[in-house]
This record gives sequence, C-alpha cells and structure tokens, in this order.
Amino acid sequence: MGIRFDKLGVVIAAITAYGAFLAPFATFRANRIVAGEPRSIVEALPSPAGLVLLVILVAAGLVALFKTPLAARLGASAIALVSLALLIGNAGSYLTPEGNTFARISPASGFWLLIFAFTLLLADVLTRLQLSPVGRVVVLGIAAAAVWLLLASGQWDSLSILKEYANRADSFWNEAKRHVQLALGSLAAAVLVGIPLGILCHRVEALRAGVLNVLNIVQTIPSIALFGILIAPLGWVAANVPGASALGIRGIGAAPSFVALFLYSLLPVVANTVVGLAGVPRTANDAARGMGMTGWQRLSGVEFPLAFPVILTGIRIVLVQNIGLATIAALIGGGGFGVFVFQGVGQTAMDLVLLGAVPTVALAFAAAIILDAVVEQVATRRSTTVAA
Repeated sequence: MGIRFDKLGVVIAAITAYGAFLAPFATFRANRIVAGEPRSIVEALPSPAGLVLLVILVAAGLVALFKTPLAARLGASAIALVSLALLIGNAGSYLTPEGNTFARISPASGFWLLIFAFTLLLADVLTRLQLSPVGRVVVLGIAAAAVWLLLASGQWDSLSILKEYANRADSFWNEAKRHVQLALGSLAAAVLVGIPLGILCHRVEALRAGVLNVLNIVQTIPSIALFGILIAPLGWVAANVPGASALGIRGIGAAPSFVALFLYSLLPVVANTVVGLAGVPRTANDAARGMGMTGWQRLSGVEFPLAFPVILTGIRIVLVQNIGLATIAALIGGGGFGVFVFQGVGQTAMDLVLLGAVPTVALAFAAAIILDAVVEQVATRRSTTVAA
C-alpha cells in the first residue's frame, strides 16, 4: 500500500516548512516605532529550546501531511500550539537586553503562519470528530482558560503587545467595555425593531419589497461614509432638541456609532425573520387553525418558535458583524478597540494595532462559536417538534 497524503495536510505542511525555516519567528526593535530586525527560530531562542521547537514543528507537520489517526493529529496540533505559545514568550526574554526598557520584541510572520497552520489542523480535527454544540463551547472555554493562564503567568510580559497593554491597562478595559456596549446595544435595538418589522413584512407582502430594498441600500453604504453622514443630523438634534445632548446624543461619539451599527444590523434581522416565517410548514399552520388558534396564538405558539433558528442565524451574523464594525467607530470618537488600532497606525506602532485587533478577532470568533452552538441546539429542538 502506497503512502497516502492528506490534502489539507499538504497545505499545512507547506505552511509549516515556510514558517519554521524561511520566515522570521520574532522581530527585535530598539524601540517601539523603529524598523524591526527579523530573527529566525534558532536566533530568537536559546539553542536547546530553538532546536526542540523545530523538531516539534517538523514532527507535527509530518503528522498533518500523512493520513494519520485523528488522535495523533489532535495531539500534534495541541503540542505545536502550546509550544509556540510558551516559547514566543521565551523569545521575548531572550532577545531583550538586560535592563533595557525600550527594546520591543514582537511575534513575526513565521510565528503567525505557524499558529494559523496548526489552528487549521486543530479545527479540521474537531470538525471530523463532529463535536456536539456543548462540546465546541467547552473546547472554546479550555482555549480561553489556557490563554488566561499564560497571561496571568507573566510568560508573555516581555512581548511588545503586553508592554503596550501595561501602559494602557485602564483605558484598555474602558474601551473594551465601550466596544461590547456598542456591539450588543445596537444588536439589541435591531432585534427589538427588526423582528416586529420582519413579521409585518411577512404578513403584508406589499410592504416587503420596499422595506428590504431600503435596508439593502443602507447595507451597501461604506461604514466610514455612514458614520460621516450621521454627524450632521445628530449634531443638529443635539443643538436643537432639549435634553438630547444630556442623553449623549452628539454629532460625534457613541451616538452616531450606535445608530450606524443599528442600521447595519436591521437587514439580517428583518430578512431572516421573513425567511424563517415563510419556511414554517403549512401543515403546522393548518393544524393550529384546526385547533381554533387565533392569528396571534399561531404566531407566538407555532410560527415564531419554528422560525426562531433562522432568526437566530441572522442575530449571529449581526453580532459578529457589529464586533468588527465597532472598530471603525473610533474614527468619530465612538471608542472601542479601534482606538488602539488607529493610534497604532498613526504612530506606526504595529503592536499597538494588534492590541486593538487581536481582542476584536477573539471576541468575534468566540461569539460565532457560541451562537453557532445555540443555533444548532435550537434547530435540533425545532426538528424534533416538527417530527412530533
């Protein structure tokens, strides 16, 4: 029997080879804004640690390359990811001159490529294992706990992104709170308005096309343009409507950010509500009518519960979308993680950019996994209900 290669494994092995032997593992900067000097794995780590990491990466790459058992692939990806996470912290300590508080050590492209490769391998394994929704959330919790332990241990304190965090710890959590408030608050408002509007569009066919077309037009407006468009009307409201300014309504800041995110959120919520209600089996409605249920009783007791998985899918889309779009709100004083992204761009400090970008990606990723699990659970219950 010939050697069998895994198709995805070929890609992972190629990325691993490039990341481990050709791309830089870490970048040394004399200070936070000067150009960096790349360091390979062997240069960035003490010789025993560097060689051990290369052996681990090569072995894990070979496990990915060939048709190997899922247990071996799971172990290889986990060991590789843990080794990378631990040793990048060692690289920070090793490359920083003793007593030097200005030097900055950052993960370089090789590190990020290796993280991507073995995260892809881990995701492929978890997909093949067909974990339950609860199982996927548990895996997410384990990953989050592992990252928290690494942060709490101080293993990464010598890395530039953690030094940027140390200088901005208070503002970081304030902006994190603002980011979550913008994303969740605009989602809540869109749900409160969008679901009734979707129900109305489903019931009144003449209204449906007009509403969805208007919301489609709003969705095509670039985010920065929409933020800018809202400055003038909200500024007028703040200046001319008594009490508006006291409520926080201004031309710049959180108000236009919130309104823009709310407007972007409406289309997925309304459209999915319409699609979900349209997909309710006619037999379920006929049975409800035969039982003498009123229109409101059919909506609340039959149609809406059966349409809820589709509606929840729209809510998931909105939440992930809003977590990303809230970053742009910093351009008009809305706050959030975008504050660090745009400060970093202005100062050419890439680690400051990462301080805003990494939590945004992590939040969106976690929200997607959790809501996917909820959607699957609700859809399973719906299938059971319909079958009964």
